[in-house]
Amino acid sequence: MIPRHATVVVLTALVAGSIAASPALAAPKEPSLHASTPPASAAQHSLRAAVTDENFYFVMADRFQNGTSANDDGGLGADPLVSGFDPTHKGFYNGGDLLGLKDQLDYIEGLGTTSIWLTPSFKNRAVQPEDGSAGYHGYWITDFTQIDPHLGSNEDLKALIDAAHARGMKVYFDIITNHTADVIGYDAGERAPYISKDEEPYRDADGNEFDDRDFAGTGTFPELDAATSFPYVPVVPEVDKHLKVPEWLNDPTLYHNRGDTTFAGEDAYYGDFFGLDDLSTENPRVVSGMADIYKTWIADFGVDGFRIDTMKHVDDEFWKTFGPEVLTFAQEQGKDEFFMFGEVFDTSKAFTSQFTTRNRMQSVLDFPFQAAARGYASQGAPASSLESFFAGDDWYTDADSNAYSLPTFLGNHDMGRIGSFIAADNPAAAEDELLARDTLAHELMYFSRGNPVIYYGDEQGFTGPGGDQNARQTMFASLVDEYLDDDLLGTESTHAADNFDTSHPLYTGIRTLAEVTAEHPALRNGAHQHRYASEGPGVYAFSRIDARDQREYVVALNNSTEPQSASIPTYTDKRNFDLVYGDAAGRVKSAADGTLALTVPALSTVVYQVSGRIPRSEAAPGVTLREPAPAAEDNARMRVAADVGGSSFYEVTFEARTAGGDWESIGTDDNAPYSVYHDVSGHATGAVLEYRAVVLDNGKHTTMSAVRPATVPAPKLTMGLPVEGSRFQGDVEVTATASPEKADHAVTLQRSVAGGEWTAIGVDDSSPTYTAVDDLAVLDLSEGTEIRYRALLDGSASDIRTVTVGSAAIEQPASVGVAGSLDSELGCGSDWDPACDKAQMRFDEATRLWILEVVDLPAGQYEYKAALNRSWDENYGAGGGRDGSNIAYDHPGGPVTFVYDHDTHIIATR
Repeated sequence: MIPRHATVVVLTALVAGSIAASPALAAPKEPSLHASTPPASAAQHSLRAAVTDENFYFVMADRFQNGTSANDDGGLGADPLVSGFDPTHKGFYNGGDLLGLKDQLDYIEGLGTTSIWLTPSFKNRAVQPEDGSAGYHGYWITDFTQIDPHLGSNEDLKALIDAAHARGMKVYFDIITNHTADVIGYDAGERAPYISKDEEPYRDADGNEFDDRDFAGTGTFPELDAATSFPYVPVVPEVDKHLKVPEWLNDPTLYHNRGDTTFAGEDAYYGDFFGLDDLSTENPRVVSGMADIYKTWIADFGVDGFRIDTMKHVDDEFWKTFGPEVLTFAQEQGKDEFFMFGEVFDTSKAFTSQFTTRNRMQSVLDFPFQAAARGYASQGAPASSLESFFAGDDWYTDADSNAYSLPTFLGNHDMGRIGSFIAADNPAAAEDELLARDTLAHELMYFSRGNPVIYYGDEQGFTGPGGDQNARQTMFASLVDEYLDDDLLGTESTHAADNFDTSHPLYTGIRTLAEVTAEHPALRNGAHQHRYASEGPGVYAFSRIDARDQREYVVALNNSTEPQSASIPTYTDKRNFDLVYGDAAGRVKSAADGTLALTVPALSTVVYQVSGRIPRSEAAPGVTLREPAPAAEDNARMRVAADVGGSSFYEVTFEARTAGGDWESIGTDDNAPYSVYHDVSGHATGAVLEYRAVVLDNGKHTTMSAVRPATVPAPKLTMGLPVEGSRFQGDVEVTATASPEKADHAVTLQRSVAGGEWTAIGVDDSSPTYTAVDDLAVLDLSEGTEIRYRALLDGSASDIRTVTVGSAAIEQPASVGVAGSLDSELGCGSDWDPACDKAQMRFDEATRLWILEVVDLPAGQYEYKAALNRSWDENYGAGGGRDGSNIAYDHPGGPVTFVYDHDTHIIATR
């Protein structure tokens, strides 16, 4: 495998006389310790990539500073519906450009910034009439080789990068591989509903059906015919046939051409985002074409890294090729610290980590951190929630990446600003409390593991009522009425004036955080070790420890509105700890048991540094490997954990091999509980793997565990349709998905009538959704007969869905409302309002479904339920359960449709 990180530190000569690895061992009934010294290559320090000393500043060029008015209209004239320029409209170009950004480098650098991250800056389709807005944001690209004329020129970009480099700052590009601007229409209309691969499979130029996933990552692909290969015939207006650059992007056969996505299931990979042309990333022409585009920006302009948009909507095989190829090229250009991270809009570490482990990418944006930080700093979540959050970091640990490389953030251009969240979460709070919570969130981000990202304007107290356009205010004086209404935190200023105030309390506070972490690098790249968490709101404490220097820092945060005291464990007893940050005693001393008694002011953070170093261990502790087992959250990840004796600073390296093969590192963990989640998706079901662990103490002593075997499990199958409890008289669509997904899967869909034997109704090998249609009419079943459905693969069975034969016509409620945290965005007076008129759905007689179509819901993370008859007396949540749990929904911004089926009580989005 091509290494993804430039910096990998391995202990190569820990102990004189180290011996070679022993041959395969039969697993003992009860694991015992090896007496022999492990090979030196087995013991490693936890990885740190060069990115762990970066402070990112994320900026939307159009909304930052206007360096020249000459390019405001992009050379397209005065009509806003042609040029896209209208400084009074939040959805159009407002006038910022790269020259303005370059003019403000003093301001950006003064914040402690080391890396500037630009939203996409390539030439965009200026206006897309169907969306009623402009491409100021950069996500409607037509020319991947040219800077958008509204923002300046390629020469302006080169000048900006050179000027940043002269100051020691890097420049990151926000890039897109998933789609282009909306140029392709269809024979069925400009935008059309999604048609699945099972309903209409792809056909090659000769008319033969095929599954594109069978060719992803193989370097080959069937020849296609635009007129016959797709469910819709792609239609490009004559004037736009050569609009896109490079020219290969104008070939309509290099797109999926299946209609608009609903952001769920198969169409999350294949559907058009609100009409944006969705590239066929399974096709090697697209893979190589995209790699070539971005290599040019590295070679010719010196770009230092990429943030990659919509990563989770692109097939896995694309990343396995694109990432290593682009990284290798960058390193060949002398960019040893080149770094890429992707947008995976999800809060499950089991899912987001797949892109850095299974898919060979370097890192992802830490959306789970954003949710945890908001919960703690803004919503008063218990301190134990942070303990649980950081304990899950082991999901990211593998041989060449870990959670220390994750860019962390508090808000962004899609979901909204941290100031907005804090104001919404604390509507009755005074200004000083809002400011303190904002500062607390930033302290958590700077002092904990990961690499902080400041979203431009947050350092000036920007808020706004939501995400997307409502979180994209200009730093220069605005003419947008909606922005002029915003209340900024920590200042009397408004958006009617420029906001580059270097004395703003948030600006100076963030600058101080950057200065403290620069002076004490362990606070950025040291091991993050949990120390203490209050039961409820209160103190969360952790240590940061440099593996080489062996100096411990204790960070203690308090999200309570009252001072809180705690006794925090440390590695040193009877030792002085000096204050390096916060408002507290300048020096405290650890007790005989090593605990540090601290009092943390309300909504504040304190940081202490030990005087001296952690005492060195005299001998390595014992290590016992637990029985490896597939993780419940991801069947393709084997949890491998070890128990370590002793009470000092240790690092545990885990290794794996196929029986009798060579040992390979699968990751090093530097904080308890010690574990990794080994990706076994590349191994066949039933394959036997062997695992071991070696512990390294801070005296360079090592001890190895006994070997433990484990068997690769069959893929986990999950039913999609039918909905549990549904009623049918005709066709029943039966679907399932497999994890891990593989192109060669062939899934059998089965039915059981009235408790009888299971019978196959179809076998599907078209991924990622496996489908069969069961015609109940031919079975001549009586009303009320129960039918069960399931899926089978490699001996693995899915969950079971039960439906009933009969009419779906049941009495409907008087009204159904979408009650949730999105109600205020719909125009309701408050959230979770079951009686709000604007949240009520309409009943469609033809489909017998309740429907609410929202034209423009801001991007964000929402929760909702179905509330009947304008009250909470009868409500349905996840899975259609009465009084069930809230349904979580991550929305990218834009239109969305809510659908409620009273037969099943299921409410969902599409």
